[in-house]
Amino acid sequence: MAASSASAPAASLPFGARRRAWLTDLPLLLVAVFWGGSYLAAKGITTSHTVVAVLVLRFALVVPVLVAAGWKGLRALTGAQWRGAALLGLILAGIFLLETYGVVHTSATNAGLIISLTMIFTPLAEAAVTGNRPSRGFLGAAGLSVAGVVLLTQGAGFTAPSLGDLLILLAAVARTVHVLAMARVKAVQSADSLSLTTVQLGTAVLVFAVLAAAGDGASPWTAALGFGPREWAGLVFLSVFCTLFAFFVQMWAVRRTSASRVSLLLGTEPLWAALAGIALAGDRPGVLGLAGAVLVLTGTAWGRRGADAAARD
Repeated sequence: MAASSASAPAASLPFGARRRAWLTDLPLLLVAVFWGGSYLAAKGITTSHTVVAVLVLRFALVVPVLVAAGWKGLRALTGAQWRGAALLGLILAGIFLLETYGVVHTSATNAGLIISLTMIFTPLAEAAVTGNRPSRGFLGAAGLSVAGVVLLTQGAGFTAPSLGDLLILLAAVARTVHVLAMARVKAVQSADSLSLTTVQLGTAVLVFAVLAAAGDGASPWTAALGFGPREWAGLVFLSVFCTLFAFFVQMWAVRRTSASRVSLLLGTEPLWAALAGIALAGDRPGVLGLAGAVLVLTGTAWGRRGADAAARD
């Protein structure tokens, strides 16, 4: 089975199996790299007045492709599945709004590292719901991550976190709610992932369109007319590579490797976000910020391994 071969040490696998594992790992690693770069891309094409317009444009380019690819599955969805997926889509819309407004008001480095707290929040919330106490190791990892975020948001000295930092933190909480809802809305558990994603993103686009029509920010049409080559390149990157490519790679990879390996590779996203912010955007977190970044990366990696081990047990 693919799951068992992927979990074995690479050196112990035959050459052909190692090559297949590498060919599966590389696209997943690219997804993590793209996601890490998405914060910088969103920051580069978005202002506080164009957040909703950019979100409409980003997902309006994606949803028609998903509808065309999964039309048969969409027609097979029951009414309960449509309602459940739409509910998840409302939560997803809130996540994207918080993330995008947040990245406008903070650095790409901070955004990518703070959002990684989802990997800590989700098992803690799951434990609170089920009544299963997390291990001491996981609690230690959570404490390390939170301490890292505190340092990360301070820059050169201890100050109040920025509005953007707080919005990204709320987005991490919203992501946790989304994961828990997906696991507990029974109607969607039997739906195929393509149809489920299409309905969720379609619902989110409707929310963004309503907000664009009712708000006083730039309309999608106005924002599109104001885009130059750089902004269109950023929008295509977010739509094609960070959304379409990422979704189809995950669907493809989960059939060829283990869920824990997928999680491990995609969990490198905050590392790439930090590298992109520092190398390309000139983010300078300072000594405290760098120490915080190391703590966040260490804590989330430790916590993810602990959560994966608990799930296997």
